[in-house]
Amino acid sequence: MTDSWRPARGRVVCIGETMAALAPDPPAPLGDARRLRLSVAGAESNVAMYLADLGVSATWLSALGDDPLGSRVRAAVAASGVEVTHVRTDPDRQTGLMFKDPAPTGTRVHYYRKGSAASALGPDLLDLEVLRTAAVVHFTGITPALSTSCRELVTRALAVPAAERPYAISFDVNHRAPLWPKDTTASHVLRSLAGRADIVLVGLDEAQDLWGTNLTATGVRELLPEPRIVVVKDGSREATAFTDAGAVKVPALRAAVVEPVGAGDAFAAGFLAGMMRGEPMNRALRMGHITAVSALQVTADHGPLPPPSTVDQFLVLTDKEWEAYEEPPRSAIKRREDGHRGAKPA
Repeated sequence: MTDSWRPARGRVVCIGETMAALAPDPPAPLGDARRLRLSVAGAESNVAMYLADLGVSATWLSALGDDPLGSRVRAAVAASGVEVTHVRTDPDRQTGLMFKDPAPTGTRVHYYRKGSAASALGPDLLDLEVLRTAAVVHFTGITPALSTSCRELVTRALAVPAAERPYAISFDVNHRAPLWPKDTTASHVLRSLAGRADIVLVGLDEAQDLWGTNLTATGVRELLPEPRIVVVKDGSREATAFTDAGAVKVPALRAAVVEPVGAGDAFAAGFLAGMMRGEPMNRALRMGHITAVSALQVTADHGPLPPPSTVDQFLVLTDKEWEAYEEPPRSAIKRREDGHRGAKPA
């Protein structure tokens, strides 16, 4: 079985809001935290930063307030090797802010983004020259939830038939229920938008929340028959990619989880990087899993990747070797290399 389609190689443009983010350091409930760490958080910029880490040219398009937090966000994203020259500075609106509140039952996120600079983004953004020269444009379902103009931006981009677009469109469903207006049916909007993309990424749990509790990965594909590629992520278990050539399933790497926020963005970046490198589907899914582990093991949204040599070695493991690992890629490869030199595992 061979893959019949993949995006062209080139620049990926990621469009969406990034906020300043505060989180307890070390992780603890906000009410008990003695120290907070300032970082940046945004699904689309997370993807752009991981793409840059993986050697893919990435541009982030958004808007920030003319304030210190906006300057901090812009500098942090740029420091990862992402082009930010087209990010607008809005003198009348603030940069969004979020707080992470870790708890044993999961991390709660508190948003302060209403009326932010990025919420004023609109369809005029699609006229920028940088988009005309992109190989892939990446959106998430967060952007259409932010405002009417943001929804028009994503809708307008996806209204152009796939055969007529100068770039492929990647769409991560990324459903965030608290962001959606009460008078809007998120399930209908997100299904409509996802159905027009070239590449769709969605968690099985969020698909079930949106479109039916009994939905399976195959059922998601049946619900979204038009995209060239649909990737369904089933948490810590596996990810399945559906194309017109069939379905490819790859188990997730088992690893200790420090904080799960940002892992989905990391997976999306790893998968897209694999596609654009020309990797076969199973290796592209492996790159998604490897990159996701890097996010799972830090409290920030963006964590350090293993060295390229480590990634490459993981890609050529047999299926049995891949499924056997229960450690992060960096540690597992070190053990494997030590074993080849005759050393005993620690």
